[in-house]
Formats: sequence, C-alpha cells, structure tokens
Amino acid sequence: MSENIQGGKALPQVRNLVTAIPGPKSEAIMARKKAAVASGVGHALGVSIVAGGDGVLLDADGNSLIDLGSGIAVTGVGNSAPRVVEAVQQQVAQFTHTCFTVTPYEGYIAVAEKLNELTPGDFEKRSALFNSGAEAVENAIKIARHYTKRNAVVVFDHAYHGRTNLTMGMTAKNMPYKDGFGPFAPEVYRVPTSYPYRDGLTGIEAAEVALTQIEKQVGSKNVAAIIIEPIQGEGGFIAPAAGFLPALQEWATENGVVFILDEVQTGFARTGQMFAAEFEGVVPDMVTVAKGIAGGLPLSGVTGRAEIMDSAHAGGLGGTYTGSPIACAAALATIETYKEENLLERAQQIQAIIEEVFGELAKTDDRIGDIRGRGAMMAVELVESGSKTPNAALTGAVAKIAGEQGVIALICGTFGNVIRFLPALTISDELLREGLQVVVDAIKAN
Repeated sequence: MSENIQGGKALPQVRNLVTAIPGPKSEAIMARKKAAVASGVGHALGVSIVAGGDGVLLDADGNSLIDLGSGIAVTGVGNSAPRVVEAVQQQVAQFTHTCFTVTPYEGYIAVAEKLNELTPGDFEKRSALFNSGAEAVENAIKIARHYTKRNAVVVFDHAYHGRTNLTMGMTAKNMPYKDGFGPFAPEVYRVPTSYPYRDGLTGIEAAEVALTQIEKQVGSKNVAAIIIEPIQGEGGFIAPAAGFLPALQEWATENGVVFILDEVQTGFARTGQMFAAEFEGVVPDMVTVAKGIAGGLPLSGVTGRAEIMDSAHAGGLGGTYTGSPIACAAALATIETYKEENLLERAQQIQAIIEEVFGELAKTDDRIGDIRGRGAMMAVELVESGSKTPNAALTGAVAKIAGEQGVIALICGTFGNVIRFLPALTISDELLREGLQVVVDAIKAN
C-alpha cells in the first residue's frame, strides 16, 4: 500500500485533511490492531502512518498531519532524514547482524568514539551500546553497583526511567507505567526534586532537602548512584532551578557516589545543546542516551568515566542485538546531520517560537500555569483558573481536539496536565506555528 509513497524531503510539508481523523482506512487497521495486539499496548491517536518526513506524517487515508511529538523526541533530524536513509541502505546491503559480542564491527566502535567525544567531561571515557533507554538505565545501575560495591539507588519525584522491572521501580508515576506490575526491584529510594513552579525553592534549597533525606533515610555510604533526568520528561518537562544539579553532583563526588544523568530524552540537540547537562556545566560520571541518537532506529548507550565503565567484568555487559550495525550506521549519520544542518541553533529558534505563542496566550488566559523547557523540548502546564490546581480535563480535551484537527500533541506530567512539544528540529517555522495555533485555538475553545 505504501511502497510508492515517499517520505523525507519529498513529502509536502503541509497539513491537509481529506477525511475525518481517524479516517476509514485507519479505523480498519486499528480494528485489526485490537484483534491482534495486546490491549496493554495503547496509542495516542488512532491513525495508521504510511510515510513521514520533517514536520509531517501521512496516514493511510491520505491525511497529512503536523507532528509535534517526533516519536517522543526520537526523530530530531526528521523522519527518514536523507543521510540516515542512505547510511541504513548501505549497511543493510553489507550485513544486518553478527552480534558484536561474537564478531565485532567498526560501526559500534565508531559510535562509542563519538559518544566519548560528545558527552560532557574531558576525562578518559568508555561507552557500551544497548537497544532502549530503559536498557541503558538498567545497565548504568549495574555498572555503578559493581564499581562501588554498594546497592542503594537514589531517584527523584516525577522521574521516568523506563518499563523494565528495575526501571519501573525507579519511575515515579503509577498509572499507566507501574500499576499492578510489582513487586519491583529493591534498594531504590525516592527523594524530592526541584519543581520551581510548585515548590518555590531555589536550586540550592531544593538540593538541601533532597540530600538531607538521602543522608538520614538511606545513608551516604550505602548509595551506589544518584540518577536524574536534567529535565524530567514524562514527569512534566520539569527543569530544576539553577544550582540543583551542580549541588547533587558535588555531594555525589564527595561521598563516592556515581552521579548519572539520564539524557535519554534530553540528549542529542533536543534542548539546544548536544546534552542538557551543558547548561550548568554539570559533568556526570555516567550518561545514558537513546531516543534522538539514531534517527528512529533502536539504539541506546551508556558513557562514563573509564575506571567506572571498565570495572564490569568481560561478558557482564552486552546482548544479542545491542549496538545493531544498522542502528550504528544510522547513529553516525544522525550525529553528522545535527552538526551539518545546525540543529542545535534550530532547537533554540523553536524554543523562541513556542515561548512567543504561549506567552501571548498567557497574558489573557490564567489557565496557562507555566511555560517551561529548553530548545525543542518545551511544555505548557495547564491549571484551573485562579489557582495552580492541575487541569487534566482541559489538557485531555485539547490533545483530542488537536488530533482531530490533524496535529499530534502529546500529554505528560504526573498530574496529566502538561502538553509537551517535541517537534523534529527540521520542522519549518510555518508548519510549527500552524500546529501551535491549533493547540492555542483548542485551549480557547474550552
């Protein structure tokens, strides 16, 4: 059905609806999904996609939708970016798999070299590649525990780290991620984070609260690692107050604790820097990456200080598909695209447009509680008029209306009241503004 449909630059960058959303062909395919796919695998919008490129997705009915989610921050270089397509095609023609832990190949090594070069810190580093963000996080914890010979892991309120057993335990939000799936892995301890809109604390004050709780309830000598997202993703795009992350890093260093930044969603130009850690000069001991690394192919990684990463014994890290040669080829092309197309600067331009559009709306609508984020990782927190009470009903209604109007807008936040914007960095100003206006009009209509 879709063999003659072209994605990438060939796909017209317009919103065009030729049927209701979802259309009849998508509805028929979704009926097949219901019959064949486990009901626990949900979806945000019931359309079936046949092509994509830059800021648009084309569905089975011929509707062209504005994509403000980019596969949850994955296709930062666009969906079917030319360099990525060419690199993948070449690699598939050479070989699809050997298993790096059986017979290695250069692509994996080249990606590791890039990660060692690009991640914060000028010390000697090592990297290991995996498949998903959760897998990267789980391996980072494995390595930190092996290195420190300690067990406790400290995580934060509103955190999201994945859907495996360990990472579910590290994730804060119960529904839909954790409910009924326990018991979870032990020795995971949760402390307060910095949430400037709601706690009113400076970064230093918020860090003092968190660190005091760690010391009193866990004990510094028991902590293997502190892990935190520099901007919390599923928790609501919460950017901590200045000074919070550096204070955590300093404490961790003083107490022999491995400080891990989960940059799965924030990494690779998403925030306007290659990594969000760079905004405050934070240098973690380890970094986890995924999502934006490979233009849509499944790949993740852990990069850290050589002495920490090398502490695990040979054979202790790896997996059959980890560091797939196809995904590695895509990653190298993706990283080149970020540089050659000046996408870090483009992320900053996207931030300015989103702040402008919703800043204007906030002047007349006090349900816009907070506008926050960095680069092309921005969010609007919606509240009840005259208060800071989360307004999940309005948020859900806005996302639904936007979808019906051909704009994909995602919801996040512990309270389900945050609309997040994660467009491809290659989206045009015109398409971005059109999509944002649909969201604005949906808010005004409610």
